[in-house]
Amino acid sequence: MSNTQSMIFTIYGDYIRHYGNKIWIGSLIRLLKEFGHNEQSVRVAVSRMMKQGWIDSEKKGNKSYYFLTSRGEARMEEAAIRIFKMMPNEWDGKWRMLMYTIPEEKRQIRDELRKELLWSGFGSFSNGCWISPNNLEKEVEYLIEKYDIQNYVDFFVSEYKGPQANRTLVEKSWHLQELEGKYQAFISTYSKQYIVHQSMMNSGQMTDAECFVERTKLVHEYRKFLFTDPGLPKELLPEIWSGNHAALLFEQYYKLLAPPASHFFEEVFQEENDMRQKDREYDAGDHPLFND
Repeated sequence: MSNTQSMIFTIYGDYIRHYGNKIWIGSLIRLLKEFGHNEQSVRVAVSRMMKQGWIDSEKKGNKSYYFLTSRGEARMEEAAIRIFKMMPNEWDGKWRMLMYTIPEEKRQIRDELRKELLWSGFGSFSNGCWISPNNLEKEVEYLIEKYDIQNYVDFFVSEYKGPQANRTLVEKSWHLQELEGKYQAFISTYSKQYIVHQSMMNSGQMTDAECFVERTKLVHEYRKFLFTDPGLPKELLPEIWSGNHAALLFEQYYKLLAPPASHFFEEVFQEENDMRQKDREYDAGDHPLFND
């Protein structure tokens, strides 16, 4: 996924879906310009996202508007719930186990399925066997239907009877130490930035546009954990888990940047509506140039 496309996903998830889910391409280009992405890269990324089924478009006059498809909306909603979840769930004590034997001629489907399972929080327990302690029955049903693999999979909801402890399954299926290190790195970097930006904002040294950039970068970086953190329940996590501290830091930093960042987004988003209003005034012969 290109960096431009990934950033567009972040902006849809954190802003556009809260403002009617639709944006003029000109406004999107203007927003991405703040991060150094040019018009061509935005248009290429948008075209790719349409082919992948995440967004769709409509024309109004000579202007193109882009909006999330139902699939895109569902993915954004799921991501938002996981991003803004502050504390781990309690566990019902059951494991969800998906086993598959997908033939070599369907290798592409198998690869896509693996990516989807990782995104949902499944861990690879052994070859062709994925597990999760979370209630993911609906997600599994959706994936089986989406990839039409009813004949190649078996799905179980079961209890682990040993002989090891449940945490042994976690150690076999996920690299938690590696993830712990990534959370520590996030905390180290963003706790310093949080203090600096808090100080700058208190003394009026940050513009709304700068707050928009920093909030988007923050969400963009934190969103990466969705691909690596399975969201394990607290009963299966280590006693000291930096993911909890990272979540608290993210929440505080986000709240600091949110109001001015939203204000900047709204200005750019509204600009197009203002332009349309001016077009109507011009058509009515009420343009300021015609008045003394």
